[in-house]
Amino acid sequence: MNIHLLAVGDRMPAWVQQGYHEYAKRLPAACSLQLRELAAGKRGKNAPIERIMHDETARLLAAVPKGAHVVALEVGGSAWTTAQLAERLDRWLAAGPDVALLVGGPDGMTGDARRAAQEQWSLSPLTLPHPLVRIVVAEQLYRAWSLLNNHPYHRA
Repeated sequence: MNIHLLAVGDRMPAWVQQGYHEYAKRLPAACSLQLRELAAGKRGKNAPIERIMHDETARLLAAVPKGAHVVALEVGGSAWTTAQLAERLDRWLAAGPDVALLVGGPDGMTGDARRAAQEQWSLSPLTLPHPLVRIVVAEQLYRAWSLLNNHPYHRA
């Protein structure tokens, strides 16, 4: 199974790339994490934010691999503990199809993403910077995998 982290925003600083890759490379091939960045819409003083969000969401949904289980990262989604994420990861692995995690742009995603998603996940009630979300997701997936496999990384 592959986990596809589909995220709006490209040209991330080196520290973001390093942090993300540090955890993504630790996951085994049977649970690989692959990042696909999509360019954010151009925002300016009078930019049509609704139209930009619609375009970004449409491109995110178009990037979802066929048959993938879709999870939208949304502030209004369910907050999972590490143990709950490990349970979900275990279910995702057992089910077989790839998983697509959707991360919207600076203004979020439209309702189309929420409707297309089988699950909605909230990392925190705090508003996190989008670059940091990539690192947190990669680390938490590695931690969940560690928990499932009795790896010493996760010490609860």
